[in-house]
Amino acid sequence: MSLILKNVSVTSEKDGVILDDISFEFKPGRIYILIGRTTSGKTSLMRAIAGLLPIDSGQITMNGEDFDEKPIWERDVAVVYQQFINYPNKTVLENVEFPLFRKGMSKTEAREAALVSISKVGLSDYLDRKPAQLSGGQQQRVALARSLSRKSHIMLLDEPLMNLDYKLREQLRVEFKEIFNSQKDAVTIYATTEPPEALILGAEILVMHEGRIIQYGSPTEVYEKPQSTTVARVITDPPMSILPVSISNGEIRFGDGYAQPIPAKMKNFKEGRYQVGIRANDIEIAKSGGEKGTISLVEVSGSETLVYVDTPSGEIVLQMEGIHDVKVGESISIELPGNRLFLFETTGALCVSPDSAGE
Repeated sequence: MSLILKNVSVTSEKDGVILDDISFEFKPGRIYILIGRTTSGKTSLMRAIAGLLPIDSGQITMNGEDFDEKPIWERDVAVVYQQFINYPNKTVLENVEFPLFRKGMSKTEAREAALVSISKVGLSDYLDRKPAQLSGGQQQRVALARSLSRKSHIMLLDEPLMNLDYKLREQLRVEFKEIFNSQKDAVTIYATTEPPEALILGAEILVMHEGRIIQYGSPTEVYEKPQSTTVARVITDPPMSILPVSISNGEIRFGDGYAQPIPAKMKNFKEGRYQVGIRANDIEIAKSGGEKGTISLVEVSGSETLVYVDTPSGEIVLQMEGIHDVKVGESISIELPGNRLFLFETTGALCVSPDSAGE
């Protein structure tokens, strides 16, 4: 049976609206990714499901039963936090067994269930080690194994990789995906602020903003057809550059008067003011013409160079493979390929995307 939220709202005197009339059905055997900026409502939504945050209105049900009538300890919810929590005086095996004893399992049953979960997270060779003897990634695996062993019908993961280094996060993302796919009877909800994480996990994505779910769909749907400029920025890393433009006389005109022919996909739209969006890896340095600007920031990661450019239309972020010798303060001209532009209304609503035009 599904976990169903109907018109769930939460407000507070200090923070105002925390959750705003959320309705959604989470089905067992599926993984759902909540993505949004900090304070978008991801953690609050999880806390409401777990019973840690009372709701002001609406209803949360699981298997047709009203969750509001159930105390926290009866909700059959397992939670993994970004700050992994383990018992420092217990071994890996004891950490995973402990909550099972509290559920009333015998020592034999708890040992069997714990060993299965520990094997799933790749820690079978570390049964007798205590948390202080483990790496950060291994400690997070222990916390995950403890949650898996409970076989809860709802598993909530609140940015569980946030405090780990980049390389380890990449590794665990792949491992988590395999583990979650084995949870056929559970609703798995995973919160993140990182677009690559949301897309790599390959699950169904819910984009949250200001306490609301503003788009839902597969990674491909959300990434290729963001329904608003807000979604486009949230689901892209670095955030999509959004620029005000006007369409007239068969051209798109930018802030400094630079114009380029209107792409075929936009020719059916009436003349007037719009916004265009373009991702950093679709932008090129222009050999001639282009939108002119001044470099305000350069970030080199080793495998790529991010160049932030101030233009009359607004800030544009350019992503280039490898290391490039560009400096803050230099002038630069940028080419914005028409077949990679997203067109939005001035309100932020999507008009057309490159994917929808088949380009």
